[in-house]
Amino acid sequence: MDCGYFTSGACRSCRWLEMSYAEQLAQKQRRVATALESVGLGEERWQEPVSSPEAGFRNKAKMVVAGSVEAPTLGILSQDGLGVDLLACGLHTPGLQAALPVLSRFVTTARLTPYSVPERRGELKHVIVTEAPGGELMVRWVLRSTEALSRLRKHLPALLDELPVGVASVNIQPEHKAVIEGPEEIFLTAREALTMDVNGIGLRLRPHSFFQTNTAVAAALYRHARDLVSSVSPGSVWDLYCGVGGFGLHVAAPGREVLGVEASEQAIEAAASTAAELGLPGTSWVAGDAAAYAVSSASAPDLVIVNPPRRGIGGALAGWLEQSGVEHVVYSSCNVDTLARDLRDMPSLRPVSARLLDMFPNTDHHEVLVLLNRT
Repeated sequence: MDCGYFTSGACRSCRWLEMSYAEQLAQKQRRVATALESVGLGEERWQEPVSSPEAGFRNKAKMVVAGSVEAPTLGILSQDGLGVDLLACGLHTPGLQAALPVLSRFVTTARLTPYSVPERRGELKHVIVTEAPGGELMVRWVLRSTEALSRLRKHLPALLDELPVGVASVNIQPEHKAVIEGPEEIFLTAREALTMDVNGIGLRLRPHSFFQTNTAVAAALYRHARDLVSSVSPGSVWDLYCGVGGFGLHVAAPGREVLGVEASEQAIEAAASTAAELGLPGTSWVAGDAAAYAVSSASAPDLVIVNPPRRGIGGALAGWLEQSGVEHVVYSSCNVDTLARDLRDMPSLRPVSARLLDMFPNTDHHEVLVLLNRT
């Protein structure tokens, strides 16, 4: 991918951009394979990596807003806290690339004063935009206060005429600290969720819910997980850290009970809504801490799917899985080091297959999906 921002030094986030994509994949494969050798994952257990488009794959843009009302910048901040405009970032989907200049002009139209980090004044901190596979957008303005709400509402109809915005909201984040968003969300549209159609399943994404930023590779991840689960035919499945239900909804099948657990109540409501729409009576959804739910449970399913954050599942859940009698685990990890640590804590559950999925081209980040069977 050619990138003028990278060449000029304005943005160096894609640290592997000068490396060929084939070598990127090869280096990631070597990295994850080496990290998991000690837990019994030999070369013969690895499937072919899932590649990604090198550009135009990122479905979410988190843009720091700086500059002035008349000349806003949407992008990142320089080391001295000034705005670096990245409207034409090649990572974003074509839909996002088309939308961002329109949203930049909207900052001027609605007279939204960009927040100045060095001066600690201003209102608009971020514009966060997500594109659904069908092209619809979720647009969120992160503001310090509600001062600009009336102007946003006044000018929103014109924006809706220009862009396919399905969900629009204001997030309030008043504090001067490195936190992108706050807990309060004020919706400007009747709809509050964007439908992300993945493999024919309409996952409902609300503003605070997690979703993979690479839709194509996320779809491959869910398909591969579904195939792994089908290969062992469990009667019952727990999807821990289930988010909006991506894994659980993909593996649901007649005669199989699927339970999803996630800390976010919004995400659980979204998963339950999608399950009802698809007519999946064998699914249930619980809002709560995934590890605490499992550890306190009096019974265990046939198979557990875990998709934790970078810190991994940790000792308590790994210890429970080791002792629980669960026959199979499907572990989706974005940090091979914590994955290796967790697998060492579950010696009775041996890895039988693994696959690298390249969610994040041009960086050293990775996603790994592993199937474990009890020995």
